[in-house]
Amino acid sequence: MNDRLDVAIVGAGIGGLAAAIALRARGMNVSVFEEAESPREAGAGISIPPNAATLLKRTGLCDALGNITTTSQGLTLRTSRGELVPRPPSAPAMQSYQFHRVELLDMLLGVVKGTVRFGYRCIAVDDTETRARLTFANGAVCVADLVIGADGIHSMVQREIGLTARPTSEGIVAYRGLVQSQKLSWAAELRGLNMWMGHGRSFICFPVSQGRLINVVAFVPSTRDMEETWFATGDIKALAGAYEGWDAPVQDMIAALDQTFRWGIYDRPPLPYWSRGCVTLLGDAAHPMVPHFGQGAGQAIEDGFALAVLLEHAKRDEIPARLKAYQDLRLERTSRVQAASRLAGRFYRSADDDPSKQAERMRGWMSAAAWIFPYDAEEAAASLL
Repeated sequence: MNDRLDVAIVGAGIGGLAAAIALRARGMNVSVFEEAESPREAGAGISIPPNAATLLKRTGLCDALGNITTTSQGLTLRTSRGELVPRPPSAPAMQSYQFHRVELLDMLLGVVKGTVRFGYRCIAVDDTETRARLTFANGAVCVADLVIGADGIHSMVQREIGLTARPTSEGIVAYRGLVQSQKLSWAAELRGLNMWMGHGRSFICFPVSQGRLINVVAFVPSTRDMEETWFATGDIKALAGAYEGWDAPVQDMIAALDQTFRWGIYDRPPLPYWSRGCVTLLGDAAHPMVPHFGQGAGQAIEDGFALAVLLEHAKRDEIPARLKAYQDLRLERTSRVQAASRLAGRFYRSADDDPSKQAERMRGWMSAAAWIFPYDAEEAAASLL
């Protein structure tokens, strides 16, 4: 019998592809099944924190990542009027890496070329203590030693192992879009993550695509329940009205948008478990979190690399126990990161516009969240073996 484990991943997003890279690097056979007929990702930016970027670099992707990233040291905060919020001297550096999502996914797909099958919508998962079987809408069937559900917030695999997530609206609608840098005279001077906040809302931007584009995300209070999708068209006039009177660069960026998309922000409590038999979850399927701390993709990447460490050299009859160890390790950390993300959102959306008071709040929040960055998911997983 072949000693190499056969792993099936449902979902070819950032978490699923990163897991495929990590698992293949540790000697496993991996197949990724994606519902979409072809690669599809929203045209937007994403920030990958150092606790995740370090893991990708270890697989030999340092140069590939460098070709598509802009790197920033820390976060520059301003009030709605543009006054700088002093950064606490003891605050962590928070170095992060900014990407255009499409460019990042294309790079990851290139690494696992031939592993991903598009047009495979999973409709059933049957598991035993030794094997798992996937059934797809196109009639195909896959039998694997284990299955990883990396199929997002509306995860079918999650439901198949008996879990139900109950979302609660934050009362926030987020607008996102991309601005061509050439439209803004000051765009060449823009560096790293920049945020304006006050009056119960926030506005964040950062350069992507080697500075050719600026990614924009705005969080606005709303009494309406919005779709939890990245593809709903937003109203630029409504967005401009929400930031009337704000610092000039904020208004400039909104005016330069050709289009915007909106999505409702929903929170979910930690799940009671992630694994059943030879099936487990990863990323948003396991621990969806509000986006205010920029750790969603980072935690999904950590999941995949931790799981790869725990499965390396595992015998088939050891898989359920290894998945239980993975679940316990990751559930504890991601639950804490979920909580930190909620706190970040409340801090960013504070009504106060006084920079000194904002600085005091930032000092307390950053101090409470500093533990997230100096973490090695592979090392933590290895300590369990």
